[in-house]
Amino acid sequence: MYLVVIAWLYVTVLMAVAEATAINGTVLGAIVTFVLYGLLPMSIVIYILGTPGRKRALRAREQAAAAQADQAMHAAQAADAPASARQPDAGGHAPATAEDGVVAPVRKEP
Repeated sequence: MYLVVIAWLYVTVLMAVAEATAINGTVLGAIVTFVLYGLLPMSIVIYILGTPGRKRALRAREQAAAAQADQAMHAAQAADAPASARQPDAGGHAPATAEDGVVAPVRKEP
């Protein structure tokens, strides 16, 4: 991709030099020729052809941020959880009472 851009800019530089050195040519005409035939179209082409790379980079940054947030959330949950919640119950039986007072008592309204 960059080889085409470099070649086209080379051609437009030669066009600008030809414009500047021509009998009826001017330096202002050479500058306008270089900008309108060289820089402007090639900047648009580079922008359009670079879009997939920018999207990949943005997606990678988003995935890295999501993974970091997920890792931080799991670390916070592991630090806040009581010791009984960190280790799974391997017995397979239902607990007889509420663990660690997690269930609030039910009260009647007066």
